[in-house]
Amino acid sequence: MQPINSNEPLDEIRQGEVTLLENGPTPRGDKKLYLESYGCQMNFSDSEVVASILATDGYQTTRNIEDADLVLINTCSIRDNAEQRVRKRLTEFKSLKKNNPELVVGILGCMAERLKKNLLEEEHLVDLVAGPDAYRDLPNLLNEVGTGQRAVNVLLSREETYADITPVRLDQGGISAFVTIMRGCDNMCSFCVVPFTRGRERSRNPHTIVEECRELFKNGYREVTLLGQNVDSYRWNLTSKGAIIEPNEATVNFAQLLIMVAGVSPELRVRFSTSHPKDMTDEVLHAIADHHNICNYIHLPVQSGNSQVLERMNRGYSREWYLNRIEAIHRIIPNCAISTDIISGFCGETEEEHQSTIELMKEVCFDYAYMFKYSERPKTLAERKFEDDVPEEVKGRRLTEIIELQTGHSLLKNQRQIGQIQEILVEGPSRRSDDQFCGRNSQNSMVVFDKKTAVKGSYVFVKIVDCTSATLMGELVENKNSEHP
Repeated sequence: MQPINSNEPLDEIRQGEVTLLENGPTPRGDKKLYLESYGCQMNFSDSEVVASILATDGYQTTRNIEDADLVLINTCSIRDNAEQRVRKRLTEFKSLKKNNPELVVGILGCMAERLKKNLLEEEHLVDLVAGPDAYRDLPNLLNEVGTGQRAVNVLLSREETYADITPVRLDQGGISAFVTIMRGCDNMCSFCVVPFTRGRERSRNPHTIVEECRELFKNGYREVTLLGQNVDSYRWNLTSKGAIIEPNEATVNFAQLLIMVAGVSPELRVRFSTSHPKDMTDEVLHAIADHHNICNYIHLPVQSGNSQVLERMNRGYSREWYLNRIEAIHRIIPNCAISTDIISGFCGETEEEHQSTIELMKEVCFDYAYMFKYSERPKTLAERKFEDDVPEEVKGRRLTEIIELQTGHSLLKNQRQIGQIQEILVEGPSRRSDDQFCGRNSQNSMVVFDKKTAVKGSYVFVKIVDCTSATLMGELVENKNSEHP
């Protein structure tokens, strides 16, 4: 996951924007599907599952909304701003329906789960609503819509992992792919809606994960990101009631899964997101340190640098515990990059508590960060228990201080890499120039360099010669035996 440090509006620095999905290798059919995905990487991964399910129903994906018979928006509810962007987009689709009355518009994902039938009743903007565990039911829902009804399925499941579905890879010729290893979340952070929109935690059979990664490698992918709301709590062979599913197999935890996926090929890079500080073990860190192809990058959300705020957030750890995990990362994986999430202006946050976050940032010096103003979400513990009492202008000022500090830290981290020779996985052409390629190093930094003899999907060595706070610039090194960290 590549955090954004940036020139975004100061109300939030986001984990994702809208992703318009490419034409995928779906079976040809008479019907066209247009997909937009908002929010986190999990939503993008889910959209590939949706495309696979609907491919069997005769839909092929398109980037041209004017050609679409079906428009689906995979939504995010983590912040009110994300929901407002979706509502605005739905209003734009309403005008399309005037010109094409047969057009079907649907809402998927977390916003669908949170608002349920309300979305069907609001100005008739959508025809169907499907929650994250209801995607198998989409063909049936579309049949209902075809009879003139509005359709909804937002039932949550304790078993659904879509493990048997091969996702349609919507970025043809891609190098990196997302692989979902678990769904749902059992952590009840007081600010978060995810447990209510995605349900209880359940892990996916590790053999299906390894097989999916093996197929991706055979098809030219050279990097996988293992996804879960809290990957560190991944565990296979126990149900939520403790019943043994596969009694002849030992339990597989996240560290063991990482090693299994790394064993697919030394040429397949492995990343993961997201870790929870209370659950990250030294076993996971040693797995990273012992395998060259498990990337030296960890996203470890802190949210606040103050123990009292963390307690109100129900995060399950203290400032001291978090710093202990940071120390362990640096000790076991000395060259590991660390990114984080930070919320400014959570309920009751004092100036002193805000300064605790600033001081923790100075102590850790994160490589990247996602930075947000607190946004109260309906039905969360924070909404029921606490008052959203930090004025918006104070939230904004504190967020500005956090962003400015992090921008300086990101620049410093990048400057320290100047002169190094790094192994880069070539992802494709740079946005700056057709004569340049871009790719990431193990620490997840984006590197831009002249193409020369490089080939998309290959590993090359690049000497870092310059940087900004967000990007490294380099020169291709022909001698791959050059010493590098």
